[in-house]
Parts: sequence; C-alpha cells; structure tokens
Amino acid sequence: MKWMATLFAAMLMSLAACSGVKGLKEPYVYNYGDFSKIDYVDSLCLADLEWWKFYSDSTLCSLLERVVSNNRDLLKSEARMEQLRQLYGISKTNLLPEIGFDVSAEYETIDHSGKGAATSPTYGVKFPMSWEINLWGSQIWARRGAEAEYKASVEDSRALKMELIAETAEAYYTLMALENELTIVHRTMDTREESVRIAKLRYEGGLTSEMLYNQTLVEYSSAAALVPQLEQRWYETRDRLTLLMGEVPHDIDRIGKLPQAFVGPEKLPAGMPSDLLKRRPDIRAAEQRLNAARADVGMAYADRFPSFRISLLPGLDNDALSRFLKSPYNDVIGSLAGPLIDFGRRKKKYKASLAAYEEARLDYEDVVLRSFTEVNTILHTYYHVQESFYRTKELRDASAEYMQLAQLQFRAGTINYIDVLDAQRSYFDAQISFSNAVRDQYLALVSIYKALGGGWRTPNPTPDAF
Repeated sequence: MKWMATLFAAMLMSLAACSGVKGLKEPYVYNYGDFSKIDYVDSLCLADLEWWKFYSDSTLCSLLERVVSNNRDLLKSEARMEQLRQLYGISKTNLLPEIGFDVSAEYETIDHSGKGAATSPTYGVKFPMSWEINLWGSQIWARRGAEAEYKASVEDSRALKMELIAETAEAYYTLMALENELTIVHRTMDTREESVRIAKLRYEGGLTSEMLYNQTLVEYSSAAALVPQLEQRWYETRDRLTLLMGEVPHDIDRIGKLPQAFVGPEKLPAGMPSDLLKRRPDIRAAEQRLNAARADVGMAYADRFPSFRISLLPGLDNDALSRFLKSPYNDVIGSLAGPLIDFGRRKKKYKASLAAYEEARLDYEDVVLRSFTEVNTILHTYYHVQESFYRTKELRDASAEYMQLAQLQFRAGTINYIDVLDAQRSYFDAQISFSNAVRDQYLALVSIYKALGGGWRTPNPTPDAF
C-alpha cells in the first residue's frame, strides 16, 4: 500500500505543477509606427502636464476644480474604487486561518429509570480554527483577481476624470465662442439696422426701388433670426457645464469671450506610441481586466481539484466549574474533499473562463487600436484646423477691406447699394467662420490633450491598496 500512497502523492504534485493559464494567448499589440510622421517626437509629451498647468485660464481651472470635487459620476466611481479596495483586502486575508470562539454552558436534567432526575452540567470554552490549504493556488488566483479588479477601478476613475476634464474645457470654450458669435451678430444687426434706415429714406425719397429697401429688411431679419438660436445653444452649453460641476443651472461669472488672437503651436510634442500604453488610463484599465480574466481562469482550473482543509478545536470542557481549568480539550480534523461526479460542470466553467479571457484579450487589443487611431486622427485634425484658421483669417481681413471699398464706391456713385449689402453679408459670414476657426483650435488642443492621456492626474493621489 505504500507504493500507492507514493503514487497518489506524485499525481497530486504533478497536477499542482500544471497551470490552467499556461496556454492562454497573450494580446497582440500592433506596430503602429510613430507619431513623427505627423508630429515631432520629444522625450516629453503634452499630456505629461497636469491639467491645472495645461489650462492656464484661471476661470476654467476654477470650474475644473468644482467638477473634480462635485461631479456625481466621478464620486460614484471613487466609491466603487473604495469598495473594490476593501474586497481586495478581504481576498488577502483569505490565505490566513479563521479563528473564532464558542462559550457554552449546558445544564441537562434526565430521568431514565423513574428513580429520580439526574443532572448533567457541562461548561465549555472553545476556539475553533479553520484553514483551507492553498493546495492548487485557488486563493492566490482569487487574490490576484481582486487586485486586478481594484486596479481596474482606479484606472476607470482616472479615465472618467480625463473625460470630464476634457468635456468641461470643451463646454467652456464653446460657451465663450458663442459669446463671440452673439457679439458679431448684434454688431451686424446694428449695422444692418442703419442700412434699413438709410434704404427707407432713399426709397421714400424716390432714389431707390422698393426691392432694395426690402432686401435690407431681409438682411437685417436674417441676422436677427440667429439670435434666439445662438442663445438657445448658449443656455444648453451653460446647463451642461453646471451639470458637470454637480450644480443646478445658474449663471457662471467671468465667462468672457474667446480670445481671437490665439494661434496654436505648429508642432505638438506627442511623445512615443509606446508611452501611450502606459499613460492612458483606459488602456491600463483594459489591461487590468485582462489580468482579472486570467485569474478567473486560474481559479476555475484549481476548482476542478480537491480542497484540503484543517480544522482545530482547542479549548476547555468540564462538568464542574471548579475543575474547569484542568480539563483541556482538543480536536483536530483534516479533510480532503472534491468532486467525484459533477457531470462536467467544473470543466464547462473552466472553458467559460477561457472564453471570457479571450473576450478580455480582444477588448484590450480593441482599446489599444482605438486609442492609437484617435491620436492619429486628432493630430491630423489639428493641423487642418490650423490651416483653416489662417485661411479664414485671410478671408475675414479681405472681406473687411472689400466691404470698406464697397462703401466708398457707393458714396462715390460707382456701384449700387445692393453691392454694399453683398459685401456686408460676406464680411459677416467671414467673421463667423473665423470665430469658429478659433474655437476649433481650442477644441482640437483639448482633444489632443485627452487623446494622449492627459487630465487624470490630481494633487491628491489615489490611496494604495492594502
């Protein structure tokens, strides 16, 4: 029989040496080249700047601080992160034995023969201890899975913060750009109102036709019709901004106009593509979920084999309190329990965990692919926005000069007043286009900062796990 025990022990050791995760396919990270084809490579990256340094506008920084402190989605993500941190702490203690206590006093009265009742008191104090030996590594895998879930929640919170920072900045710049458009429209309405007054006088004096007078009314009305649309967009953007801050809709002080003299840098330090994998929290979150899925595979594999548990029950037990301390009690139990016939349930659970791992692996590859695509797209977009800025600036300046010349020639009597109206319309459109081009520059910079993984850092670092 000794050789059978030796063979059984050897089988257990060989099974323990096997790992259900050895054959798992690792994620494939494609060779995405580098950003130097559309940008210059630098040891530093734009996203390495903290958001309170990247956004130099003090009003915007004040709004961002309120978002970070009060946004409900962000607060919920932090609560979720704390929950998983505590669960990770529990998983680490599962490797240790559990010790309890049991204090009992029993006073039994029995009359078996009818000759009188007999008493049988029993007093006991016991300290039950139970410990499951980590024979196949199930508890180790459980701890790794809990750790990966906690770390994924940390990265999820950071990714959400990155999104909220960018969304707030976009809303802020959009709100300022709408202020610019409203100013342009109101200024144009004043000009066109004067044109209506002049056209009316000339029409009533018989100098121009009614059609020209009606044309000036059309031009004025077309500009006036833009006001309610722009105001509606302004209030919608304002309310979106206050919602991000976790506040009810209200007026925001010191929201001015978007500076029109802004010219973005021609080159942006985008860093190396390999650094993007380390910097973007959404990529790191997907990586941690992949680690959690790997741990689930290890747990499912280990659950197919028997578990070994040791139970110890030391204490004191006696029928008299006077002799209580002189009656030690001990009970030791070792048990090996496992499945005999489960009709393939554990095997199917293991295969299901393999499929879940494959899903997590593909999800990680998808997040990486989308991240690199996003960076490349927004970098190209930024340079087209820069080109559009210069072109619309030239168009605005040329339209302004064209309008001034048209007014001079009309006063000289060389052109009709309808030509002046056409020049005014062109200048109005050019001003709006230029204002939007400036806005797009700001928004593109915000998008680049977010795409490169900037905006999640905080002055108060996330607490480490246990």
